[in-house]
Amino acid sequence: MTWMPFLCLAAGFFIGTRSLAERTLKRLDGIINIALVVLMLTIGMNIGTNPSVMLNLHSIGLNCLAISLCAIAFSVLFTVIAEKTVLPVEKLRDKLSAENININSEIDISQEEKDKNSLLIWIMPISIVAGVLLGYLVMPHAPLFILDYLLFGSLVILYVSVGISLGSNRKVFRYIRILGFRVVYISIAIFLGSIAGGFTAGTIFHVPLHTSVMSASGMSYYSLTGAYMTRVYGIEAGTYGFVVNVMREFFTVLLLPLLIRISTGSPIAGGAAGNMDTMLVPVTKFVGVELGLVTLITGAILTFAVPFILPVLYGLFL
Repeated sequence: MTWMPFLCLAAGFFIGTRSLAERTLKRLDGIINIALVVLMLTIGMNIGTNPSVMLNLHSIGLNCLAISLCAIAFSVLFTVIAEKTVLPVEKLRDKLSAENININSEIDISQEEKDKNSLLIWIMPISIVAGVLLGYLVMPHAPLFILDYLLFGSLVILYVSVGISLGSNRKVFRYIRILGFRVVYISIAIFLGSIAGGFTAGTIFHVPLHTSVMSASGMSYYSLTGAYMTRVYGIEAGTYGFVVNVMREFFTVLLLPLLIRISTGSPIAGGAAGNMDTMLVPVTKFVGVELGLVTLITGAILTFAVPFILPVLYGLFL
């Protein structure tokens, strides 16, 4: 299991570096979307068929709430420290404005806003709820090996898809050269803050550290984090991995008016890996279209980092 993610990432990266036809990319997107729905159903069914998790959903939910809020808080704290020491974010805004570069030069932000309302956004949560109900009411004694195979297959497709994204979206990283390598410090601050938040919440609320730290290190990447933690630690840990990161996105959106008052980079810190997709539009609305590009870069770095971080942390906690 330790090497599987890296092999899938390498395979996906190789595929992504090929000049794939638009039709092929759309087919790959379709396969990935199907895998995501199957994954959500599988995680839901694993929850529904596990009496221990079902009985403790309320306490798990409260612990997840604490971990997600701590991860946001420490990410913001570390980002503010970075802003005041090694990387003043306002200088990045000035540099981007001077060179007339903003998020619209990379992607169509208005189209991204429309995509936020796409059918898949609604299908994902419906799938997880349907899976829980299916597992609990219809097939409480489902053969676990079938769910394991579905989980493993979906996880392989997810890892390959991340590799494809990394290989086909390398142009995003050319902006790092324009902004300077120090822009990466924001991602590092968010990652370290997430780890610190997971450790703090786990210590205070007596959650096993491998569960609290790894779930916080998902940094909004709930599908992959939930699936990976379910695979290596079981469904209770996987529930943490999924719920903590869903909550991180929810509370970041809720807290954006407060976060922007703390510092310019704080909304970016809250969005974390989600800044590459679902969080890009709401965060950009608060930080501005110039720093929307910084938001996108940060989200891309963290999105591509999470699949590497999870197996490394798993190895450290063994």
